[in-house]
Amino acid sequence: MARYTGPKTKIARKFGEAIFGEDKSFEKRNYPPGQHGANKRRGKKSEYAIQLMEKQKAKYTYGVLERQFRNMFKSARAAQGITGEVLLQLCESRLDNVVFRMGIAPSRSGARQLVSHRHITVNGELVNIPSYQLKAGDVVAVREKSKSLEAIERSLSNSNHVYEWITWNNETKQGTYVSVPSRLQIPENINEQFIVELYSK
Repeated sequence: MARYTGPKTKIARKFGEAIFGEDKSFEKRNYPPGQHGANKRRGKKSEYAIQLMEKQKAKYTYGVLERQFRNMFKSARAAQGITGEVLLQLCESRLDNVVFRMGIAPSRSGARQLVSHRHITVNGELVNIPSYQLKAGDVVAVREKSKSLEAIERSLSNSNHVYEWITWNNETKQGTYVSVPSRLQIPENINEQFIVELYSK
């Protein structure tokens, strides 16, 4: 499936935050791209523009295209609970996102590549679908043949994030998706209510 492969700093500047992770170029120019990017007197955004911006931010953050994102929204709306919160929980439950959260890859795009290239197992079975939805209790591990990969070793050595809904064992290179995170446990700066309002029009 197609993925955004363009300049990430430009997208991060559009949203005013480093949504793809640490970015030195963004830190130097953390204002919108374009001729009038640094101009503080930009016009006030409409309600629709704000809602659309929030949806785009969520899609770029999790690396999901429009059709897939809309389908997740439909699933979230059909599920019990608050639609916006369930939508983010579905994004967080994706295999590529959990691989990223566990520190196996330094970014979601890197995690997606590891999954696609068959380096990751779920409950002992090879899974190469980045959008695979994990359930509470699923065990995610690095495939035996891939445990010595330099990219994985480097990522794990640089990882210092701890999430309450995930456990990780560096020795065995496997972890457990313990539970679906609550909204308070999801660190992304996304206003999911704007997305719900946009899709509900």
